[in-house]
Amino acid sequence: MKMYLKLNSIIGIIVLLFSTNACRPTNIHPVTKPVVLKSSLVDLGTHKLAAFSVIKNSKYLVVFEAGLGDDHSIWNNSNIAVKTSDSMDVVSYDRASHGQSERGPDPRDISRLQSELGSVIDAFANGRKVVLIGHSLGGFIIRDYAIKNPTRVAGLVFVDPSHEDCSQLTQADEDAFYNSWLTAWGPTNGGTLEAKEWKNDVDYMGTVGNLPDVPVVVLTAMSVDASYSATFRQAWYAAHETLKSGVTDFTHVSIPNSGHMVMLDQPQILINSINVFLAKLP
Repeated sequence: MKMYLKLNSIIGIIVLLFSTNACRPTNIHPVTKPVVLKSSLVDLGTHKLAAFSVIKNSKYLVVFEAGLGDDHSIWNNSNIAVKTSDSMDVVSYDRASHGQSERGPDPRDISRLQSELGSVIDAFANGRKVVLIGHSLGGFIIRDYAIKNPTRVAGLVFVDPSHEDCSQLTQADEDAFYNSWLTAWGPTNGGTLEAKEWKNDVDYMGTVGNLPDVPVVVLTAMSVDASYSATFRQAWYAAHETLKSGVTDFTHVSIPNSGHMVMLDQPQILINSINVFLAKLP
């Protein structure tokens, strides 16, 4: 996994249109206000997480979970979170030591991260079921949460999620992985703190069992390049395919021209997949 530069969010530009006609000198056409993600803090007691939401009291709440080293702004590319809010309430947030959030207690492992995701959900769901959308490491987080809280989840969208079958590391590999983050970003960076737990997280995810029987969509990046061979991509797809075990409604989408950062490489495919998924929920 690599750290990717954050993209600045361009939420929207409103232009007022004026026209004239023979009956009235001026006619101001009605203008739709731009959707703005409202910022707030979720207080966990030990630390506060920055959250960004659009709440209109839809039937379900959609929660976005970013990958290793990314904050909520990764979902601002092509206004992915904002466009999702056209049909559903949405929340994205910064995990501890990411973006605008405070540092949280160690270890920053999957068990703790899914628990903190639960606190964000509690702050916004108001009793509603949630649709969880997770990229990369975020796939581990939403998967663990769904397995532990099956009655609270309406559906899951995995965006090129991490998977234990293709993520095994020796201790030496783990040390090198962590040290690369440490050197690049320092000891208190959120990605560094999460990278420190990677081997334990991969081992842990091999024990969590199957997803609950809720609708699931998995988007798998299949672009072949110098870093990812065709053989690896085939194994990557096969690993993602195992997520369907025990799931009645499972959709697996292969994206041939996308690398790991689907929201950057093929955002429209992601947006379309989310919209189709949400439209079919009861």
